[in-house]
Amino acid sequence: MAIIITSECINCGACEPECPNNAIYEAGAEWRWGDGTKLTKIDFGNGEVIDAAAPQPPVPPGPLGSDGTQYYYIVPDKCTECVGFHEEPQCAAVCPVDCCVADPENTETKEDLLKKKEWMHAG
Repeated sequence: MAIIITSECINCGACEPECPNNAIYEAGAEWRWGDGTKLTKIDFGNGEVIDAAAPQPPVPPGPLGSDGTQYYYIVPDKCTECVGFHEEPQCAAVCPVDCCVADPENTETKEDLLKKKEWMHAG
């Protein structure tokens, strides 16, 4: 499963540089498939192909943080829970308020996460 950032986030930014897939972005920031990966084109298999450098809309936030602001978010399609890189998700390991948690809405097996990692970083 992917990791999500809950509304307990204090926007410290400690998680962002730890992600080996560059799957973590500041609230409201556009994201790119190519950020932190070797992807150049994304073929969705349905005739749609996009440039991996093309900006994607921010992932909508869940509930606002405790101070009423938006907080960092994780792109679930880029998150591999650090499988293939580290023993545990690095965002969760460095988070001072334990707001990086498993996302029950995006469950994947370890094998699926490894395949995703290889897909994003093959080259």
